[in-house]
Amino acid sequence: MSSLFAAAFGYLLGSIPFGVLITRALGLGDLRAIGSGNIGATNVLRTGHKGAALATLLLDGAKGAAAVLLARAWGGEAAGLVAGAAAFLGHCFPVWLGFRGGKGVATFLGILLAVAWPVGLIACATWAAVAVVFRISSLAALVAAASAPVSLAFLGPPGSALAGLGMAILVFVRHAANIARLRDGSEPRIGRR
Repeated sequence: MSSLFAAAFGYLLGSIPFGVLITRALGLGDLRAIGSGNIGATNVLRTGHKGAALATLLLDGAKGAAAVLLARAWGGEAAGLVAGAAAFLGHCFPVWLGFRGGKGVATFLGILLAVAWPVGLIACATWAAVAVVFRISSLAALVAAASAPVSLAFLGPPGSALAGLGMAILVFVRHAANIARLRDGSEPRIGRR
């Protein structure tokens, strides 16, 4: 029962589409009709509003972290992992948007920071380093996601590496179109629409 509660709580928290809510509140239009149509911070940046993109990034990460921390405080480590994974699924497949959500990268990073902060810092640093060198957000996300299960295996609590692997695989699945563009050299760089 505690796992079911943690999953439901995490999913509902994760399914809050902050990118859509923020861009709508600022009069920037329907985010799903802009750029890639994605609801995450990278697509919010394509509106030209850096503040909105930063707010989306922070809030999407915070909802993942909050799901883990609150469920852990209530039901222990396992409940925190369940809630975190459910929050990730909620972001990717939100019921409010017909299960068409984001790619989950910021939420995944927030979850990692809450599950094991050194792992979260490693993933964030990996994302930042790749983004600075290559100026491609999707590539940075993929490399950071791939590093997470390995870091969790050494620095995370029991069971976290498996949960991290599942989320990392879904990050790759959600980036299928980006991977195809990376292969043919047409993936847009950060700061370009």
